[in-house]
Amino acid sequence: MAKTLNVFKKINFLRERYYKASIGKESLIKLVSEAEVAEQVYNSNAIENSTLTLEETEKILLQIDLDRYITERELFEAKNLARVVEYTDKRAKELELTLDVMLTTHKMLISNIRDDIAGRFRKTGEYVRVGSHIAPKPEEITNRLEEMLVNYNASSHENVIKRIAKLHLVFEYTHPFVDGNGRIGRVLNNFLFIREGFVPINIKFIDREKYYDAFKEFDEKNKTEIMEDIVARALANSYHKRLAYLEGKKIISLVDYAKKNKLSHSNLINKAKRQTIEAFIEKGIWKIGT
Repeated sequence: MAKTLNVFKKINFLRERYYKASIGKESLIKLVSEAEVAEQVYNSNAIENSTLTLEETEKILLQIDLDRYITERELFEAKNLARVVEYTDKRAKELELTLDVMLTTHKMLISNIRDDIAGRFRKTGEYVRVGSHIAPKPEEITNRLEEMLVNYNASSHENVIKRIAKLHLVFEYTHPFVDGNGRIGRVLNNFLFIREGFVPINIKFIDREKYYDAFKEFDEKNKTEIMEDIVARALANSYHKRLAYLEGKKIISLVDYAKKNKLSHSNLINKAKRQTIEAFIEKGIWKIGT
């Protein structure tokens, strides 16, 4: 994918700009990260069919009562995933990714939802299916995950986007847990990005169809191009957002930007989706720094 390769090249440039712009602005970086937790929780849970809106997710995390009834499961899914996201932000630079880290994050995620499966891999007889894919038998899980980590660490010479996209696909193919695999898998992406000196990404609910296409491509063809494209664009989006704040730009919606500059809004949206302009999604709205 030529377009994906262009994003690969762009990431290093954005990363350098980010490091320069972030000097002395630790408090602003922290604020941006904290404000992003609800969006990460909303998108990741929505991909797994949660009915919570972004606004409702924000209210739950702020301990504000909702205007409608939601299940106890959805309540804990939001609160628990927020804890896991915050844990990742704080500990990723200190810890290597290991099976124990996976189990720790899973216990945090599933506690009070299904304590009988929280913090452990699938046991003998526990099979799971996602669509037409039946995950490998439980007895293979540990070896598959250990091999996944070995391959990731042994490929340090390759582009980090390719490495993390491949690890994510292998993790989800293995489906080591009875429940919570997708959410933990997306958290592990950020655990690795932070460890490698990059910013975290947010795979959006609006990209869910393409996201599932990536798993299908890997399952049927053993290829990773679609996931690489998703991860690369998500990383560029994350950098564009942070740079808009750190470089002190005036942030406006893409709609207003189009009107101000007499440009086609639909054309700008297409460029934003391809990340060929420095636009980013914030609270479901395409924005740009000017």
